[in-house]
Amino acid sequence: MNAFTAKEHFSNDIQKEGFLRLPAVLALIPVCKATWWNGCKSGRFPKPYKLGPKVTGWKVKDILQCLNDFPQSNDQG
Repeated sequence: MNAFTAKEHFSNDIQKEGFLRLPAVLALIPVCKATWWNGCKSGRFPKPYKLGPKVTGWKVKDILQCLNDFPQSNDQG
């Protein structure tokens, strides 16, 4: 699933509020874990929220915004 179809799928099937855990985020945004965490540190990707001692999540609205801002690849060639 490319980023565009993931965005469409995500927008239609997920609530607009709440939090997503890392596996769900990485299923939507095609980067590896290390790139994601480095992007969170640098401000390129949304900041994480500690939901518990060993639980981190991202706001759904922040991930939706990130998907809208993510450059779309042109896979038509």
